[in-house]
Amino acid sequence: MKSNYKNNLQLIGKNQEDLQVISTYLQDSIVTVKDMVFLKKNRTFIIIANRFMWEDLEKDVVKKNKRTRCAIKFEEVLGVKSKNINQKNNEKNLECLAIESHLINDRGYEINIFFAGDSIITIIVEAIEVLMRDIGKPWIVKHAPMHRI
Repeated sequence: MKSNYKNNLQLIGKNQEDLQVISTYLQDSIVTVKDMVFLKKNRTFIIIANRFMWEDLEKDVVKKNKRTRCAIKFEEVLGVKSKNINQKNNEKNLECLAIESHLINDRGYEINIFFAGDSIITIIVEAIEVLMRDIGKPWIVKHAPMHRI
């Protein structure tokens, strides 16, 4: 799917540092359970999220809170598991907190996507190959996500 919106963000992750940058951009994204899929034969895991556009607030030029649809594709996936996510409740929204990764036994990486409510998606990959791409035009939302300290 190609978008005509000129400011769509596209990031490619090839290592743990790249994944930290992608994690920052995905913080506070809203993901519906039905918008996550593991394509086992393709060794691909895809998430479609409503990403909060923190970068627009940082520019201090645009004062409006915005979200945009965003696709995140993980390649070279060997397996996926979840914790505290009821896959039958496919309309449930999950709030993304962070993405972390670590090397496992010199044979790949474990990537953990942490959501509010102690929910986690764990992806086992041979190599870090991640593409994050905004799709479509952003829309204005009333509030920026707030965090308790």
